[in-house]
Amino acid sequence: MTQKEPFLNALKNRILLFDGAMGTEIQKYNPKPEDFPNNQDGFNDGLVLTHPEWIKQIHRDYLNAGADCIETNSFGSNKIKLDEYGFGDQTIEFNKKIAKLASEVCDEYSDKPRYVIGSMGPSGFLPSSTDPDLGQKPLDEIQESFRLQAEGLILGGVDALLIETSQDILEVKLVINACHEAMKNLGKKIPIISNTTLDQYGKMLLGTNVQSAYTTVSDMGIDVFGLNCSTGPIEMNPSVRWLDDQNDHDILVVPNAGMPENEGGQAVYKMTPEKMGHALGDFLDKYKKVRIIGGCCGTNPEHIKVLRKVIDKRANNPSNG
Repeated sequence: MTQKEPFLNALKNRILLFDGAMGTEIQKYNPKPEDFPNNQDGFNDGLVLTHPEWIKQIHRDYLNAGADCIETNSFGSNKIKLDEYGFGDQTIEFNKKIAKLASEVCDEYSDKPRYVIGSMGPSGFLPSSTDPDLGQKPLDEIQESFRLQAEGLILGGVDALLIETSQDILEVKLVINACHEAMKNLGKKIPIISNTTLDQYGKMLLGTNVQSAYTTVSDMGIDVFGLNCSTGPIEMNPSVRWLDDQNDHDILVVPNAGMPENEGGQAVYKMTPEKMGHALGDFLDKYKKVRIIGGCCGTNPEHIKVLRKVIDKRANNPSNG
């Protein structure tokens, strides 16, 4: 097998396309409690054990739509989250299995390099807050929880680690430290992508703005800084504009399919693939540091197909950019 172009080299050479949402694609299989390990309804990451073929097919659907990169189905697989489902003592093996599954799917494609991105979602705690429940988890316990996850993902062969949907900048720092620790332990270095999640006013859940968030982590050995989830692309524009001016790190932009709308107690995302493609195409035209785009909540392979066309059109007609 020929050597794959390293992820950061690819990032320098072209815009990379991430996949779309995982949870809504899983829901299309209409899973029942008995489909999850130990009947634990909603334990999506656990489907690697009970329905790996579902997850493989979702990965394939996104790769067939044109994604360069797929995220592992490990969003909630830090040790703290896995403890809730009784799998915390298997954190390394569990994440390794999830990453290997994604790698196997990428290996089915030989047309161009496909990358596996290790997804690391939040712990569910907010270490910066004074909340009597959410703010009381010891910092070293949070960091250790993510170190175990990072080691598993690296052992499973991911091409980069993605800290995503982050609500608390202190936790982001802990996860970055955990990633570096895992790499040191394993003697293997891979890129770190550090995302924050901002509301429509450009603030993280606890009030940190994009300027403070970026300044806090930009010198911690990360390779890409990004924004994902919470809003659609339109609301991200002021923050992306500011980040582009910093000229230090490449930028990832992975928005939802618009702002969520409440329908019968359910969050519904209504931005069409075409509208999302137009908005992210504008970002690529205006902001030279945006090197990764993709979709978060409410996006599906149809959104990714349109984003593929948006990228290819600009690659074939550079005068657009």
